[in-house]
Amino acid sequence: MGNKYLISKEAFAISAFAIEAMLCEVASYPSPGLVSSISNGAHIDMDHYSFIKSTSILSKYMVLFAQEGYSKKTPKEIFVAIRNIGIEAESEMFKGTKGVNTHKGMIFLLGISCAAVSKAMHDKKKFYEIQDIIKQMTKGLVVDELCYMDKDKVKSYGEKLFLKYKVEGIRGQVESGIPIVFDYSLKVYKENSALKLNDRLIHTLISIMQFCEDSNVLHRHSMDTLNEVKQKAKHIISIGGMATEIGKASIAELDSEFIKRSISPGGSADLLAVTVFFNSVEGYFNDL
Repeated sequence: MGNKYLISKEAFAISAFAIEAMLCEVASYPSPGLVSSISNGAHIDMDHYSFIKSTSILSKYMVLFAQEGYSKKTPKEIFVAIRNIGIEAESEMFKGTKGVNTHKGMIFLLGISCAAVSKAMHDKKKFYEIQDIIKQMTKGLVVDELCYMDKDKVKSYGEKLFLKYKVEGIRGQVESGIPIVFDYSLKVYKENSALKLNDRLIHTLISIMQFCEDSNVLHRHSMDTLNEVKQKAKHIISIGGMATEIGKASIAELDSEFIKRSISPGGSADLLAVTVFFNSVEGYFNDL
């Protein structure tokens, strides 16, 4: 990026929340089928150390996403600028992980989130107004990038899944203002603050899995498998999740099953990190 950036203290603060959220997500266990500090989950090409490496590489870019948002630019102009930063971040991630996709979805979600939070701070907005900034940043994204894409030039998983299932994926989620986080998982995370942090993270992850149109599951498997994942998550939450012994035992069983069947709910994991991020951000806004 050269030396064109003078970084504000706000950008450093926001990026620190993003890095903490990424590290919390990958440290928690048992996260069914996912990489954690204990297990490689349903993956043979990555482990906890891959995520430490990738997160370290991306720490610079989280600062740059946040700094880009801390400006007079319109939300749409900010979004255009951070897409370019995101491309470089992705390239550096792949270089560091030798081609393994540890954080592609996370770069997109947390990049937008960091920039939107910074924009809200710059414009002296309230926490609840951040969701609307995200919507303004990403307005028209699904139509522009999925509805009118050249079918002969389809590259990403998201594009392929839209063609096959009409699932809007991560683009649809941000264009709607990440409703699964703002309208649901943030509340779940707060309500379970009495649990140990690890258990709170896993409980929130399973809660997200009930509703997430997880492109990682769809890409590796099918819509039937995704619906099965959702139903299993719903059942676990209905018996108490990480707040009960039977719930904990069911989550451990689900982890074993997902490893055997190569199911990895990576989209839900990304949304867990975004939840942790916005929980920290809300606290920060309340302290200002």
